[in-house]
Amino acid sequence: MKNILITGGTGSFGQAFVKRILATKIERVCVFSRGEHAQDAMARQFNDDRLRFFIGDVRDLERLEMAMRGVDTVVHAAALKIVPLAEYNPTECTQTNIGGTENVVKAALRTGVKRVVGLSTDKAVNPVNLYGASKLAAEKILVAAAYLAAGGCRFTCVRYGNVAGSRGSVIPLFKQQIEQGKPLTVTDARMTRFWITMDQAISMVLLAIKHDATRCIFVPKIPSMKILDLARAMAPVGHPIEYTGIRPGEKLHECLLTEDEARFCTEYDQYYLIRPHSPPSFTMPGEFRYTSDNNDAWVEPSVMMEAI
Repeated sequence: MKNILITGGTGSFGQAFVKRILATKIERVCVFSRGEHAQDAMARQFNDDRLRFFIGDVRDLERLEMAMRGVDTVVHAAALKIVPLAEYNPTECTQTNIGGTENVVKAALRTGVKRVVGLSTDKAVNPVNLYGASKLAAEKILVAAAYLAAGGCRFTCVRYGNVAGSRGSVIPLFKQQIEQGKPLTVTDARMTRFWITMDQAISMVLLAIKHDATRCIFVPKIPSMKILDLARAMAPVGHPIEYTGIRPGEKLHECLLTEDEARFCTEYDQYYLIRPHSPPSFTMPGEFRYTSDNNDAWVEPSVMMEAI
């Protein structure tokens, strides 16, 4: 891996990933995103001559092809992710998350990229909202793309849960509500979510790149948390917590691995590896299902506060 491109590279993951990768002997890092102000700020922050910035949209195949010339590795992180906005703007969501992924595949195949790693989400598993459904489609597109590559490019996905403190997560919302003196809003006291730190998310992507697998999905073993526990850990003494009810398109608990996928899954120490187009392995326990409410590992409030 000498020359890498990351779509959506000015987002929370992109900036953290670039910081991590610049600490290696990487020769060139191309940041591909739509926001000129975000790119300008990022260029000033890092001030590294190995960085290249391409203003562009994953909906623009020609621009993607231009950006991928000379690139050996692509991390596809660009997506529209806010669930309510995706519900209200379905065409915009599908054009970016599905059409954009198709364009990433086409551009990678046409420019001789060696490997593509796509970022996915627990919401892609048995989706109940458009964002999740679009990411499920993106997973399918990336995994199936390996057949089009005929060994010339390796395609894989990394699927994980909520990244602690990332833009769009509940932590910045809780911080804002505390600063404004407003109650912390929790939709349901029973709600659970998977928890992963940014460093862990980046490490899993780097593992997928190093593994150089194809037609598979990496699922890290990560702890769960109760949203109510997070709110209580963040709230000052006496600060009110308000229950607002589950929103449309929202689940009570998230799932990273279903019993149907488990038949095509191999378990490792730190992650599960799903090979959906391979013969069933039958190595997982019968009816195994990896959900945020039946997890063996849970985040302690003290660990939450360290991450915040």
